[in-house]
Amino acid sequence: MMGFGRNQLSTFKIVRNKKIWKDIDFIIWIVPLILVHLSCFLIASTQRNLGITDWYQHLIVAYVGTLIVYFLAQLPLQDLRKYIKLIYFFTILILLYVSFSGTSALGAQRWLSFAGLNIQPSEFTKLTLILVLASILDRNRFSDLSQLIKPLLVSFFPWILVFIQPDLGTSLVFGAILLGMLYWSGMPYEWAFIVLASLVTGLLSNTYQLGLVIWIPIIGFLSYKSLPNRNKILTLFVIFSHLLIAKIAPWFWETVLRDYQKDRLILFLNPSKDPLGGGYHMLQSKIGIGSGGLFGSGLMQGQLTKLKFIPEQHTDFIFSALGEEVGFLGALLVLFLFFILIFRLIKIAIEARTDFESLIVIGIASMFIFQIMVNIFMTIGLGPVTGIPLPFMSYGRTALLVNFISLGFCLSVSRRGQSIRKNL
Repeated sequence: MMGFGRNQLSTFKIVRNKKIWKDIDFIIWIVPLILVHLSCFLIASTQRNLGITDWYQHLIVAYVGTLIVYFLAQLPLQDLRKYIKLIYFFTILILLYVSFSGTSALGAQRWLSFAGLNIQPSEFTKLTLILVLASILDRNRFSDLSQLIKPLLVSFFPWILVFIQPDLGTSLVFGAILLGMLYWSGMPYEWAFIVLASLVTGLLSNTYQLGLVIWIPIIGFLSYKSLPNRNKILTLFVIFSHLLIAKIAPWFWETVLRDYQKDRLILFLNPSKDPLGGGYHMLQSKIGIGSGGLFGSGLMQGQLTKLKFIPEQHTDFIFSALGEEVGFLGALLVLFLFFILIFRLIKIAIEARTDFESLIVIGIASMFIFQIMVNIFMTIGLGPVTGIPLPFMSYGRTALLVNFISLGFCLSVSRRGQSIRKNL
């Protein structure tokens, strides 16, 4: 009997261990840690012979983030709903405080100093916006264009407060989160076009104003055709909005945007126009990536990285160090890791127990997709320099911590979705 009992216990342990491993979401856990450990080598390479240990801090924050992921995975996100308004207003107050009393660096006022650390509240604002929009869109059914007003309003206030810091990159991420979540919540494609068309209106008003004579009537006609019951009042509102954008955009360009921001938005088309100024980062980044060839020079062996041709390369331009040291194939592998991570997040969103949880995950996926695409396009010269970091790889303690918190939310949704499927 004793032997039989031991065999039963042994079998129970094996089954229990298999169950534990089966419940672990390896993609969510492993992929980010692979990216972090790889980036530690790249960060160390960009700071060779300087005695700087940013790579070490990057790793510590990642391990702290991993612990946070574990605890957040146990938290039902539905419990956060009663605190969302409080979180939103607290975030707005913090952003206001940063605007007046925040810590300045590199010409921007974006940080709060706390216990010897610089914390960037705008990074946490991304998560706040995702939670607020999920709460609003969960109960929204798009039968009228006026239903866009509330999501746009709650997005506008944090957007403008972050933009004036100035932080152009993060403010653009807010727009990507908003559009991704609106699409997932069922907004008609035509409405998405009407919203995105405002960017074209702003561009035309600064480059070719005569084109507005044709463009705005086209927008009005498409609005009239796509709106429920062909509402004439809402059609007039859309036309008026685009006329207002056409009037404000030139003033915004000349008065609000700073010279370096204008350079960033324009010079990617021809960075050689200012090779020692606004186009310098982009030109050197392209040279560095190109020099890596197919297999790269090897980790910690990149000569252009070693000679520091790109200032602050360990932050927004970490992908250029990646291209030089691991080459095209290594960069392709990193892109594949990002792809399977995003694919997993979308699958979690599809299988989520509630629309609220699904929207949170898709907001996080939208944030990651936009940041990955814009950062890589920026470093290879296909997009403007916007200051958007590469998730899990660019050095930045607040951004990295927010990325792991985001994954904790996604794992919470994943675990609840699994438990529901098991009970069916």
